[in-house]
Amino acid sequence: MPVRGASVPLNKNLDRLRNMDKKDFKLVALLPMKAHSERVSGKNFRVFAGKPLFRWILDTLLEVPEIEKVVINTDARALLRSHGLDDSHRVIIRDRREEICGDQVSMNSIIEDDLNSVSAETYLMTHTTNPLLSQETISNAIAAYTAGLAEKKDSLFSVNKIQTRFYRGDATPVNHDPSKLLPTQELETWYEENSNLYLFSQNSFAESKARIGQRPVLFETPPLESADIDDPTGWTQAEIFALSRQMVAAYDS
Repeated sequence: MPVRGASVPLNKNLDRLRNMDKKDFKLVALLPMKAHSERVSGKNFRVFAGKPLFRWILDTLLEVPEIEKVVINTDARALLRSHGLDDSHRVIIRDRREEICGDQVSMNSIIEDDLNSVSAETYLMTHTTNPLLSQETISNAIAAYTAGLAEKKDSLFSVNKIQTRFYRGDATPVNHDPSKLLPTQELETWYEENSNLYLFSQNSFAESKARIGQRPVLFETPPLESADIDDPTGWTQAEIFALSRQMVAAYDS
């Protein structure tokens, strides 16, 4: 015979159901950060155009009014503290669990750990390696995600729009006919995931087991903001853009 639980008053049952759906925050930014980097040694804390690389995107996220908290999942709390960053009313630093540390750990495991610890209606994920993103672009992405929800979309990721001629390794064309040589603007548009921005919910993550849901919005980021530093060449290119932007700002002032 099944064991019956104690009878619970109706109003307490209703309160419990409400609390299951209640989220602590509307929008939380996830900014994972580790001490070690494979291709660019110590890049997250290396000086980039005048300040540590991680400060560029962190400072931008803190300028976005829609973002209530920035969650940093890290194995480098001491390094962050040495650079003047600790927990605050806008920043939550979470010590990364040992079992999800290391270069071979899937980012999905780190995201899942954050989602289980910080409850929000929407999560925005970006990286320290995206230093050129602007507050305006991030706010525009949030607006595009919100509009997408009304059209039954469940997530958003950023892309580069590409119209050019692609070939396979054996020199066969992918998206064009070399004998016709159409103008590139008439070629089929392709979209490259650029790892700059992701927006999703707990539900979409649970369904897809990934930050990109099953019905995503593709969001084009401005080319001059779309850097994703992955190697020394990417670092140099992004830093040149950042320094040139500083020079233009100083000249205009």
